[in-house]
Amino acid sequence: MSSPSITDLTQVRATTPEAIAQAAAARTRRPLLGENGRMMIVAADHPARGALAAGDNPLAMGNRVDLLERLCIALQRPGVDGVLGTADILEDLLLLGALENKVVIGSMNRGSLAGADFELDDRFTGHRAADIERLRFDAGKLLLRLDYSDPGSLNTMCGAANAVNELAERGLMAMVEPFLSRRIDGKVRNDLSVEAVARSIAIASGLGGTSAHTWLKVPVVDDIDQIGRALEASTLPTVLLGGEVSADPAATHERWHKALQLPNVRGLVVGRTLLYPHDDDVAGAVDAAVGLL
Repeated sequence: MSSPSITDLTQVRATTPEAIAQAAAARTRRPLLGENGRMMIVAADHPARGALAAGDNPLAMGNRVDLLERLCIALQRPGVDGVLGTADILEDLLLLGALENKVVIGSMNRGSLAGADFELDDRFTGHRAADIERLRFDAGKLLLRLDYSDPGSLNTMCGAANAVNELAERGLMAMVEPFLSRRIDGKVRNDLSVEAVARSIAIASGLGGTSAHTWLKVPVVDDIDQIGRALEASTLPTVLLGGEVSADPAATHERWHKALQLPNVRGLVVGRTLLYPHDDDVAGAVDAAVGLL
């Protein structure tokens, strides 16, 4: 695995852009699930929707070399199965040789720019199913935030259903991340009550002409002791998302630990919590999360 360098990566992109396709064609692939039947994925698709903050640093993810260094550290840790990202980030990792024997998930809809008036009209501006197939990646991830009072949510829902269909036609996993959302003082907020999460899971499970290749990526509800009630809404395989960087990592781990005991929960998809921990020890944060599995 090479060390990240803007000079080297830009030189390759400028002079031999075909190197990306060549690296994708030569990449060694693996099954979605390892021997333990679990999945540990590091997420890094935030920058493409303008969400660069982590903790108290508003531009944490704005330094691409630093982000790539953190991703490379995480991907080398035992028990880490793969990465979720947009085309630019995954292609950098391909050129660095960091995706060998890893599950690679392309992020599909990043049109919901953070803070925009059109935030809930989440158009598919990232990977298409055809791109994921061409690059020999393993899955596509789509965000499904629904606000019953925002007409833009219908476009998001229709786009998500089409993506589920297109991925299923290719035998690729669709990882759907559903929320019921609403605007509070002009800002989009996700409802993490048991009732809202259960309803969002039920809606996401029914997208498309088949759910055979659909997985869910869901938040841990506010009332952790009731998370089982929310996940009873579907039989689809489920992974837990990490969310914002927590000021209390021990409490976050306890919540994850409880949720991981449920029968349909197969793993974790965590981004900033692992890549930008408070003590800046990426390897330690990743190892602690892997230990929960």
